[in-house]
Amino acid sequence: MARYLYMEEVPFKPQAFERAAESLESSKEDVKEIYKKGGLKALMEIPGVGKSIARHIEEYIKKGKIKDYENFKKRMPLKMDEMVRVEGLGPKKIKVLYKELGVHDLKTLEKAAKAGKVAPLFGFGETTEKNILQGLEFLKRDKGRFLISEILPIAREVKEKMEKFKGVDKVDIAGSLRRGKETIGDLDFLVIAEDSKRIMDFFVSLPGVEKVWGKGGTKASVRMRYGFDMDLRVIPNKSYGAALQYFTGSKEHNIITRKIAIEKGLKLSEYGLFHGSKMVASHTEEDIYKKLGMACPPPEIRENAGEVEAALKNELPKLIDLKYIKGDLHVHSNWQDTDGGKDSVEALAKYAISLGYEYIGISDHTKTLKIERSLNEKELLEQVEYIKKLNKSFQISNATFGSPSGSRKFQILAGCEANILKDGSIDIDDKVLEELDYVIAGVHSFLKMEKAEMMARIKKAMQNPNVDILAHPTGRVVGQRDEYAVDIDEILKIAKDTGTILEINSSSRLDLRDIYIRKAKNHGVKMIINTDAHKKEQMNLMEYGILQARRGWAEKGDIINTLPIEELLRHF
Repeated sequence: MARYLYMEEVPFKPQAFERAAESLESSKEDVKEIYKKGGLKALMEIPGVGKSIARHIEEYIKKGKIKDYENFKKRMPLKMDEMVRVEGLGPKKIKVLYKELGVHDLKTLEKAAKAGKVAPLFGFGETTEKNILQGLEFLKRDKGRFLISEILPIAREVKEKMEKFKGVDKVDIAGSLRRGKETIGDLDFLVIAEDSKRIMDFFVSLPGVEKVWGKGGTKASVRMRYGFDMDLRVIPNKSYGAALQYFTGSKEHNIITRKIAIEKGLKLSEYGLFHGSKMVASHTEEDIYKKLGMACPPPEIRENAGEVEAALKNELPKLIDLKYIKGDLHVHSNWQDTDGGKDSVEALAKYAISLGYEYIGISDHTKTLKIERSLNEKELLEQVEYIKKLNKSFQISNATFGSPSGSRKFQILAGCEANILKDGSIDIDDKVLEELDYVIAGVHSFLKMEKAEMMARIKKAMQNPNVDILAHPTGRVVGQRDEYAVDIDEILKIAKDTGTILEINSSSRLDLRDIYIRKAKNHGVKMIINTDAHKKEQMNLMEYGILQARRGWAEKGDIINTLPIEELLRHF
């Protein structure tokens, strides 16, 4: 609804709806359950949800739609959700395209842009028209897939519902989601159940199912209203491990494991590992891999990219895990921006403690970033002093942690996310950068530069002795924007020479890519997993960065925010 409000230029309301939406997306409890327990009053306790928005939520829970939203869509019959996925298109530009050219979906948008009708519009121009066409091509390549952070919460909710269903002994998510792929096409569930018919009936009647593609004795397939399919297979207990191995994939991994089985005179399928007609392993994945003479590879690296060879030699990596993370250093606060929907430094720190962290780093944007409130040199220094005072007085229960030298209090670090300017300089004076605990620097403008120019720009920034971390190093946003022109091998060489840490950004950027993470590991380049959180609940995105790092074979020693605070600061 916020997007339609933006188009109608309603003041304040769009931001209110966006803040409420962010809270709902990051909430660990289903909004229906919240309403069921406490009604409107409970909804109004959700951050960003006032009385008016609470009533809209109640209306949707009861009726499955919101009257005001339906009226908006009638006044402006646009496929808004698909159009805003095109880079550079927001509600205001979409409104102009609709009113001036009758553009209402991606098809009419492409037709207008190819005909050269977009460039002459006020506020657009040839560059915007070119970017729109590039964005449309990007979306075509990414068609039909969902960002993991969009689909995993839904998958977990379905899994939880089935686990609670009477007669179900075990439920697992399989397929590309179990492998932690950054985008997912559909969902696969495996179940051990006493009565397959009852669980099939339950599965096809789950909330959100809009079409049943098929339902048999042991398999059901449905289409969800979100736009993806879900498959359920009921597996006998004796074959469960074999089925989980097979349906997890990848296809390439399965091909090579089957070849190994054949070389040993065995046959591997989703039903088990057989020697002739005799089943020799099937109950667990570990049993199957052991019989093949292999260690069991973590699902995230089953891509036939060296994991089979490593498993045969018992040289699999001990992958990074969420439990090793001691803090998040890319978190944005509401410092000097109390109306921006972000949280206070203290609120962020308290939330970090609730996650079991030992430290948090505040990294607000710096002065040349105009899309949101940013800090100049004077404000950064004021923030440093504020954080120092807050650290001294920070008395929160359970805020101390054991260490070899005794207990220590939770610590807030003062950093920033500085902008790398077009010429490679940093937009904050070096003397001020020196006063910070660490500095993250990132490219946020002039993203279409030629490779040689972009590399010279990034190299200069990485050679600045005050820059500790390169934020979202390739600039991509999954499903929305491709990488800018960079040479990743050159970036790794510069990082190795300068000691610059490369960020694995856990937001929808998921930047670095998994293949680059593995390259960085092989080059001995240190990395950090951050969330780029703009409100406290977004710190829960850390798990997606962890999955990305695991797919890149990263281990605890490759990631610097697994270090205790003293070692981390020494590293900087």
